[in-house]
Amino acid sequence: MKKAEYTDKALIVDILTKSFEANQSVNYIVKQDEKRMKRISALMDYSFEVCYLFGDVFISDYNNACALILYPDKKKTTIKSILLDVKLILSCVGIENIQKTLARESLIKKAQPKELMYYLWFIGVDPDFQNTGIGSVFLDELIEDSRVKGRPIYLETSTLKNLPWYQKFGFNIYHEADLSYKLFFLRRELAKP
Repeated sequence: MKKAEYTDKALIVDILTKSFEANQSVNYIVKQDEKRMKRISALMDYSFEVCYLFGDVFISDYNNACALILYPDKKKTTIKSILLDVKLILSCVGIENIQKTLARESLIKKAQPKELMYYLWFIGVDPDFQNTGIGSVFLDELIEDSRVKGRPIYLETSTLKNLPWYQKFGFNIYHEADLSYKLFFLRRELAKP
């Protein structure tokens, strides 16, 4: 695993767009129209930018898996972050979905404990390489990075089939929310050295 360079952005956005095409949580906030895939790509572009500013962006050694990590305590409101939010609304969410998106984000923030965290916003493996063990190796590397940084990992998933996979790595469900789908909140304690 290596820290991504800004020049890796197009590849990372592509991997995440393909990986999250059918994801309920992503499709809940993305405007559903003929531009849906472009809108998912815009969400991943936004998420990359936010994590590049206020977290970490990692890519696997063979460039077929990636993760966007956010450190919420480091996130600040800046001119750039405001412009990114406006761009997200116009290119992804749509004016009509702002209320629903803000309500969802508020629900997530309320459920998350107020502590330093390693927020695993997105993790994805290129669909051509899924089910080969790449994601497991990559998640192990992220767990080690969170241990080194002294931050427990938090994430949400709406994909039921991913729950046993995360649980195999020591994640526990600490909260659930019902939107038009079920959203599971997971936490992994700090790994032991």
